[in-house]
Amino acid sequence: MLESTGATLVLHRRGSTVWRVRTPRAPYAVKLGYPIEASPEWAAAEWTALAPAREGVILRDLGSAITIYGQWEHGTWNAQPWHAGTDLQQLWAPHRTREGVSRPPLAGALAGARALADLHDMGVAHGDIQPAHILVTAEPARAVLIDLALARGVEVPQRFDFPYRGCLVHYEAPEISRSVLGEGETAPTRESDVYGFGASLFMAATGWRHVEYPDDGSRAEQRRAIVGGAHRPVNVGGVLGRLINDMLEYGPHNRPTMREIYKTLQAEAA
Repeated sequence: MLESTGATLVLHRRGSTVWRVRTPRAPYAVKLGYPIEASPEWAAAEWTALAPAREGVILRDLGSAITIYGQWEHGTWNAQPWHAGTDLQQLWAPHRTREGVSRPPLAGALAGARALADLHDMGVAHGDIQPAHILVTAEPARAVLIDLALARGVEVPQRFDFPYRGCLVHYEAPEISRSVLGEGETAPTRESDVYGFGASLFMAATGWRHVEYPDDGSRAEQRRAIVGGAHRPVNVGGVLGRLINDMLEYGPHNRPTMREIYKTLQAEAA
């Protein structure tokens, strides 16, 4: 267990809390998961109670030997190294424009592309790519992908596992939305991660969701808009804009791989 010298609550959302815990050696992120009770706005959900342990299993498999996880009276928990950095949405805020052409610096996109390409090279799909899950350090630019509880490609004990029922719809690929609408569940892929990365870059660069739908629309309405396939014009300049268009291709196999995206950005930044 951790030898804590203090803790600060950094996130409290439906189904989980995240704490920054100080220890004599280094800070940790500690996540506590618990079930979501039914309300007029939300259906009940049990998977949130299992998510921290599931993420802990995945992080250990990916090489984070100091990540630990377990169970508590309301669900599961994990403790993992605290990653300093600025998420992509905040990082590009000074460069964002909703009118004209946005030209954010390439460093954040390059760092995120490398991190996701490395993950894919290990045979793992993240499953929940969004700007808030891409943390970038300043100099030199490095990225860490966080919140891997929905990832696929790692063997997870049945007691901690649960079906994949999509992610934040703003960044969901059409094939994922279609399967969730039709079957209720599906599985993320490296191709759906590529789409999510393109949608994340679009949001971080412009402040707009790449597909237009009502803010108060139901999840089903939002997913039907994604399946409809018409995204906003990509008003991001240069090679980044061209890559975002490619990543948002409707057909999964028409999208570039993350390694190809990384190499293109690397050549442009050289």
